[in-house]
Amino acid sequence: MNSIDLKQKPLTSAMEDYIEAIYNIRLKKRVVRVKDIAKRLNVKMPTVTNMLNTLSKRGLIDYQKYEYLELTRKGIKVGKEIKKKHTILRQFLVDILKVDPIIADQEACKMEHGIGIKTLDSLISFMDFIQECPRAGASWLEQFDLFRKNNDKPYNCLTSIKACSETIQKDIKSMEKELQEQ
Repeated sequence: MNSIDLKQKPLTSAMEDYIEAIYNIRLKKRVVRVKDIAKRLNVKMPTVTNMLNTLSKRGLIDYQKYEYLELTRKGIKVGKEIKKKHTILRQFLVDILKVDPIIADQEACKMEHGIGIKTLDSLISFMDFIQECPRAGASWLEQFDLFRKNNDKPYNCLTSIKACSETIQKDIKSMEKELQEQ
């Protein structure tokens, strides 16, 4: 199999993990070394070396044995995309679903490999909507959290509607006042 065949195949989740690790190490340090990647991914150095050779053949990194390595432009682009996915998924899990941050980080890492860019864009729009729309916003998220925490008991939707309604009324008055001042 030659390198042309390799370039046509999609990246595996393991390859993405390595690119993400290299990208993140690169953000913190000036140079990226095999031992840094091995430590970050909790794997042995020969395993890292094998993957680096594969990533090099795909044009994602510049790597020579016993040297520092660098992401290529293509590698940086892939690294940014993976980091963006991870950050957004983690934020959704923590801010919206109230998942413990450590668990959210682990879960986001698993999810980032399977989510497409269109779905990610929809998720971003949903998060923006929830946080900005007066019908949703913080009050709505608080009510969702109560619902989630009390899932073994009947949830009083009317109480939630009243709480959200009060917040909406306050927001409407505030917006009207801002419009009048303009």
